[in-house]
This record gives sequence, C-alpha cells and structure tokens, in this order.
Amino acid sequence: MFLTRSCGALGLMAGVLTAGGSFAAEGTRIQVTGEIIDTWCYYSGVMGGPDAVRGSAHHTCALWCSAGGIPVGLLGDDGEVYMVLKIAGDDGSASGDTQLHLASHEITADGMVYERDGIKYLVVSEVVADNDITNLNHDDYGPVPSFAIPNPNK
Repeated sequence: MFLTRSCGALGLMAGVLTAGGSFAAEGTRIQVTGEIIDTWCYYSGVMGGPDAVRGSAHHTCALWCSAGGIPVGLLGDDGEVYMVLKIAGDDGSASGDTQLHLASHEITADGMVYERDGIKYLVVSEVVADNDITNLNHDDYGPVPSFAIPNPNK
C-alpha cells in the first residue's frame, strides 16, 4: 500500500484503514471525551495560545476553518489531540454538517483510533454525548482575541 501526497482526509482514512482488505494500521476502539477543535489555529498559534483557540471565543473561527476544509480535531480530556477523519452519519470529513454542528462542543465519542507517525486519527462511530460549548471563555478573550488582530504598523 502507498499513499500519495495529494490524498485528502478521506483518502488518507481509506489508505490507513484498509489495503487490499487488510488493516494497514492497527486500530483500537476507544471512548474519549473532549472538545472539537480547529486544528489549524490550535497548532499554528496564529490566533494565540491553546486556551485562546478553544471554546466560545473561538467558535466562529472554528466554523470558518472547518467549512474551508481544515480538518477538525478532538482535544481529549487526556491531553491528546485526535485528528477526526470521519464522524458517523457524515459523508464528508472537514466541513461536513456534523462537524460544523459540533465545532467547539465538548463531546464523548466512541470509535476507532489509528496511530501512524505519532499522529492519532479518530474515526467516530457514535457521538455518545454532546454537551454543547462548555468552555465559555469570552470574558477572558472577547469575541476576537486582541492579539489575533493584525497590526499594520509591524
């Protein structure tokens, strides 16, 4: 089996999960609770540190990034970030209706986790619980964190 550089999340999922009917990566069934995050802002730091890019203060940006094709992640209560490849019932990955509905929500997901090259990929079979947005951090960061507004004088 080989993966091309141009494959998207679903192509990657297909390549990681099956190759000629056999598993290319061993999966483990897990149940994990955490927040659905915008992986671009979380990893790049473009909008601030990890606390600023979570919860209600980052909800609108998370929607735009997901709708634009940025894969979502699940930041588990265990501190691990799981790259979400698919959520049950959603034909798409990033920008799928289910993932847009769950942006910034704390959920409990049941599914299969696959690890390759230090990255944990999650295929969600079922969203067991959806607690909505529980990280209400507008008081700390406002609707748009001030440090995320470009300074044209720099």
